[in-house]
Amino acid sequence: MDFNFSDDQEQLRDAVRKWVEKGYGFARRREIAATGGFSREAYSEITDLGLGGLYIPEADGGLGMGPVEGMVVMEELGRGIVLEPFGQTLVGSGILSAYAPEEVRAEWLPKIASGEALVVLAHQERAARYHLDMCQAQASATAGGFSLSAHKSIVPAGDHADAFLVPAQLDGRIALFLVARGAAGITTRGYATQDGARGAELTLADTPATLLTREGLAALEHAVDIGIAALCAEAVGVMDMTLAVTVEYMNTRKQFGVAIASFQALRHRVADMKMQLELARSMSYYASLQLNAPAGERRRAMARAKYQLGQSMRFVGQQAVQLHGGIGVTDEYIVSHYFKKLTQLEMTFGDTLHHLGEVSERMQETAGVFA
Repeated sequence: MDFNFSDDQEQLRDAVRKWVEKGYGFARRREIAATGGFSREAYSEITDLGLGGLYIPEADGGLGMGPVEGMVVMEELGRGIVLEPFGQTLVGSGILSAYAPEEVRAEWLPKIASGEALVVLAHQERAARYHLDMCQAQASATAGGFSLSAHKSIVPAGDHADAFLVPAQLDGRIALFLVARGAAGITTRGYATQDGARGAELTLADTPATLLTREGLAALEHAVDIGIAALCAEAVGVMDMTLAVTVEYMNTRKQFGVAIASFQALRHRVADMKMQLELARSMSYYASLQLNAPAGERRRAMARAKYQLGQSMRFVGQQAVQLHGGIGVTDEYIVSHYFKKLTQLEMTFGDTLHHLGEVSERMQETAGVFA
């Protein structure tokens, strides 16, 4: 199999990397974090590159690209630890493209592609942990369509989003709905998350909603899998920069008159960090390549990838802090922000132990060893 990127994919990577390096430096990121954790201006700059339409068909005003292009973009945004939740744009556009009725696609997909609208997934409930089939939100039919009553937690940029993808119980099974921000009965309470980004509690009280599909659990699993693939790629970008900054520090920090990079024990630890990074990169590729596979195969792949990424993120982040010493945990130094981002990513869409359980449950009798 050829794992080389095409010229178009390399050009896409170069465009995003240039924006991150020139337009989203550490100083700007800290300013955005200090003022709430989300910048509509920065998000618009991302979509001005055409990235909002990455997963949207050309007929709906998008670029009609696929998971590999999404992976390339998320890696580069990870390198800049970008706070704006572009992964949610991939989730929203991917799910609306796949499940929404034609009139909903026509209304929302061009807005997402242009950056006019940010649509995010609001699925997490307090009692559910990471189990997608546990949903207490309730939907009911009304004369004009449907209404929802729900409380969803840790909604990315929830107090800035323009619409929400919300799973809820309808006639005894989970369905998936679209809720526009301007609908009656919506309340959001925003807060800063550990990595400096923005989250919110979302409360719906008899809120008008648009039904996307009655096969809500399948759509929700698909949405989370898109999010996991994007997250894995983002984490690779974060770890790549974490390792690079650590190596640079070791080449300049001196002890006993020599650079600490000359100490064999520390070089071995850096080699282990590099190994974990490359394991994570290969599993990120695997996740992206399996994103369009049949649902069962896709779900197994995402659990495997997220488990390995969780192991790698924890190892690389902790080793980077240890190798930097005290400066590694100070807010003024970028490594502490890489570490917090990796910690946040490890907990998103299911932590490492959850996905270890998922891998175990989805093992077949051969455990994938024999045909």
